[in-house]
Formats: sequence, C-alpha cells, structure tokens
Amino acid sequence: MHILEEASRCLLCADAPCSKACQGGDPARAIRAIRFDNQAIARAWVKDCGKAELEAAEKACIHYDRPIRIREMVDQLPEAPSVPLPSLEIDFCGIRCENPFFLASSAVCTNYEMVARAFEAGWAGVFYKTICLQEIKEVSPRFDAVYDNGKRGDFYGFRNMEQLSENPVDMDFDILRRLKRDYPSKIVIASIMGEKEEDWVELAKMAENAGCDAVELNFSCPQMRQAGMGSDVGQDAELVTFFTAFVKRSVHIPVIPKMTPNIAHISTPAMGAYFAGADAISAINTIKSITMGDGSEVSGFQTGSGYSGRAVKPIALRHILSMVLNPMMKNMQYSGVGGIETWHDALEFLQLGCRNVQVCTAVMQYGYRIVEDLILGLQHYMASRGVQKVSDLVGELLPTFHLPSDLDRSTIVYPKFDTAKCIGCGRCTISCADGGHQALVFNPETRKPQLIGPKCVGCHLCRLVCPVDAISSSRRVKKA
Repeated sequence: MHILEEASRCLLCADAPCSKACQGGDPARAIRAIRFDNQAIARAWVKDCGKAELEAAEKACIHYDRPIRIREMVDQLPEAPSVPLPSLEIDFCGIRCENPFFLASSAVCTNYEMVARAFEAGWAGVFYKTICLQEIKEVSPRFDAVYDNGKRGDFYGFRNMEQLSENPVDMDFDILRRLKRDYPSKIVIASIMGEKEEDWVELAKMAENAGCDAVELNFSCPQMRQAGMGSDVGQDAELVTFFTAFVKRSVHIPVIPKMTPNIAHISTPAMGAYFAGADAISAINTIKSITMGDGSEVSGFQTGSGYSGRAVKPIALRHILSMVLNPMMKNMQYSGVGGIETWHDALEFLQLGCRNVQVCTAVMQYGYRIVEDLILGLQHYMASRGVQKVSDLVGELLPTFHLPSDLDRSTIVYPKFDTAKCIGCGRCTISCADGGHQALVFNPETRKPQLIGPKCVGCHLCRLVCPVDAISSSRRVKKA
C-alpha cells in the first residue's frame, strides 16, 4: 500500500467518525497530517491507539468505495520525532507576525466570525476581502473546479467569478476595527480597490482609522465588471505608480500593492509601486482563465474569470522570482500568493524571498484547520536543519537560479532503476518511446525496462511517469 495514495482517498470529514470510534487517539488527524506533507510526525496522533480501536475506526470510516486502510497506514508510520520546535515569528513591513501564514483576500474572510475562527485556529493575520465604494452584485453560481481524473472533492484548479466584498463599506471597516480590538496580536490588513484617486485615498484613510496594521491595494482582480478597476490598473505601470503614491502620501501605515499575473512582465508595474514608495508587494492574484464544466455557466452564458489552486503555484513562483531578482527593486518585501496548500509549498515562496504567504483556495477546500499542518510542518523542517529563525529561510535559494544560457550543458545525469521496486507496468518505456528518445526497451519476460545508454539524453521523463518511485537519479557525469 502506498501511504500517500491511501491518505489522498480520505474525505477529511467534519467531526470524523473514525476518530470518534478511537478513544486513544485521533486517526483523522493523523491522516490529515499525511495528506498535508507531515508524514514524519503523523504517528503522534495514533501512538496510543490499540489494534481494536483502529479496527473500530476503520469500520466507522465514511467512504465512497471502501474504508481507508487505517491499520495498515499506522503500521507504516515512522516514530514521531521529539525535538524542540523553533518559533515562527517574523517581521513584515516592520510588523511582528507570530508566523508567516495569512488568509488571502477572498471568500475565506468576509465577516467577523470567519476571521475570528481563523485567528483562533492559528492564522497569524488576514488580508481582508477587498472593500470598495461601488455596489457589488455577484453572480450565481460563481465557482468551478478542475479535478484530477474526475475525482470529486479534491481539485487542483479552481475558477471563481467572485469580485469584492458585498458588505456596506462602514460595516467592513467596523469588522476590521473589532478584529484588531479583540485580537491585538493578530495582523489585520485591509484590502481596498478604488476607481479614481479620491476613492483610494478615502478607503486607505478609513483602514488606518479602523486600526488596521496595513493596507493592500488590489490592482489585480481579473473579473471586475467595471473598466478601469482591478487588473486593468495592474497592467498599467503609470496607474500603479500614481495610485500607490497618492495612498502613501495619505496614510502612515504600510502600503502593499497586489500585482496581477495577467501580464508579460510583472516587474514593470511592480517597479512603479516600488518607486512610489510601496512598503511591500503581494503577488499573485488569480490568472484569467476559462473552464467549461457543469458549474461554469450563468443563466446559460459563459465568461472568463480567475484561476487559482495548486496548479498555479509554478506560475506564482515565476512571478515572485522575476521581481526579487530585479536589481532595481532592492530591499522590497514580498507576500507570496498562489497555490499554497502544504508547508512545503509555503517554504518554496519563503526560499524565493517572501516574508509571508497568503492562502485561499486550500482553505476553501479543507478549512482553516490546515494552518496546524502548515505550522507544524515548517517547524519540524526548521528543527531538522537547525534553522532558528524563519527569516533565515527568506531568499536562501535565490543564488541557485541562473539564466537558461548559463546552465551546465556538458554533463548528464542518467536515470537509475530499482528493480526491486519496479512492478513491471512498463509506463516508462511507453513514455520514452513516444515522448522521449527511445532509450528504453521493455522485456516482456521479466517485465523490466532496459536502458540503451547511447540513446539516453538524461531528460528523466521515465522517472517522472513512474507510479512507484522505482526510478531515481544517478551521479552527474561528463557527456561522451
């Protein structure tokens, strides 16, 4: 049994029956830890569960075809490490944050009760859903998703047509005021969007008067029904500079423009924000897209809208990197957004230079509870490396990035095959034959692949398609 594959079958139930049937532990929490990249510490939640309890938990499992094999999963779990865990405190725009995990401005933070529950769960702060002076009327339905092989409930891509807060402006700023009053150690950031200069200034001043720690300027929403707002602004460096400068002159709290990915060179508007005095930059907002699923139409009509979820993470990282490496934007701070689901996803943004990360789509799928695994995963990772401060991770991988023209093209890394792990499916040979360099031959008697060395170019397509991780990398050698 592949433990990660089995964990992915779990429905991540509310009030999980499996845990209610197990008095000595919490199987649902252990499975959730595995699902969110914390396999090494998952045993902590089931270490006191007896076999009879685990069997009862398995029988209680809610499932769509067969119960999760909880007993077999527990047998495969390593002993949970017992190590001192470091603090995740980090400064952002001069503000102390208890950890780098924030809610992104979106449907996950639209009222007091939602944000309060998120704070109680462990989120360090919130970029509250964007506030504007215009009347907002949303469509129905407004969400659609892209699934892996039709598997419902767990999507890798998410499309939404939602715009901004539908609450009255005064109501939203009262919510932000109460949140800061009731949770003074949490970071409350107002996201705002104006149509003209006076709107931006008025909203920013209202945010400051409400006690917000900072204000985010939404230059990036891809589905505004009014021209001259959202990503229309974010694609125009002059407007970004103009509005950022006016807000900076109007308030004393940090100002954080949010960039759109719907542009060829994100650094162009980002430099406008930088030269206007922005304290930090958020990136990215959702990517303009079209889906054509059952839930994608409104009254029989289709439209384009924003795309998010784990599928967009590589695109978000690319945009972050292009800004961080821009020599004209030294000392700028960044808040990373886009496809963050596990602590390892968050780590990648930190290692490229972000000082915090914002999460939306993963919360919409799995709830605020995922912050527990974000926190524990990052803490255990830091402990395993002896890293004491989150800030030590920020930008640490930037020196490893080079232009394509500067990469080593004189060496090769051949794939290495583990015949004991190989199950004989032949997927690697099919992919190599039809999408690679015909460097593998399938032996029908042994059902094992055989490498034809002179034909292999070291592309590693075979390694990527292997379903059981039976292909790895050998050492790097000079090309013949």
